[in-house]
Amino acid sequence: MGDTDVSTAGSGRRRPARERLLEAAARRFYADGVAATGIDTITAEAGVAKMSLYNNFSSKADLVRAYLDARHEEWLRLYRTRLERADGPREGVLAVFDAYADHASFAYEYGFRGCGLLNAAAELPAGDEGRTVVRAHKEEVERLIQGHLERLLPDRPDEARATAEHLSFLLEGAMARAGLEGDGERVQHARSMAALLLDRL
Repeated sequence: MGDTDVSTAGSGRRRPARERLLEAAARRFYADGVAATGIDTITAEAGVAKMSLYNNFSSKADLVRAYLDARHEEWLRLYRTRLERADGPREGVLAVFDAYADHASFAYEYGFRGCGLLNAAAELPAGDEGRTVVRAHKEEVERLIQGHLERLLPDRPDEARATAEHLSFLLEGAMARAGLEGDGERVQHARSMAALLLDRL
């Protein structure tokens, strides 16, 4: 059962402690890293008592997994929004790149630091459940690209699969460089490269 701590948002809607804790964790984990962010920092930023965290999450590891799940869902929403405007499978592939570009354009407190999922995974030990969440996200992104390519190349399934892997590597490399450089320019460049590659299929 969740905690009853709530705050009032500008709209007057009461916000549960779990929601505020997840939002605070998302800000701090992304800006400062998972290991560097303590429970006290999260509860202070969320404006809730420490006990509220343990009423909503069994541990910090549980909070980290919830954060990773929320980041995945956030990306899926960006992708679905882009996909609604996509006209055909070629544009569907580019919608994946656009969703990452949208992510990069968000105004983060300390600037864009790349993929929040990969950043967190890099801090987690081998075998940690959080790494499994991140791996599943990356596999899903590649499957989405492959699905669009299979529609674009209905008689060439092997090429669709190989091209999906190629494009997912291009995207991940662009996100890594964009995170290091602090903006989404590399993601936009990767999208242009992907568009050229798609035009040659």
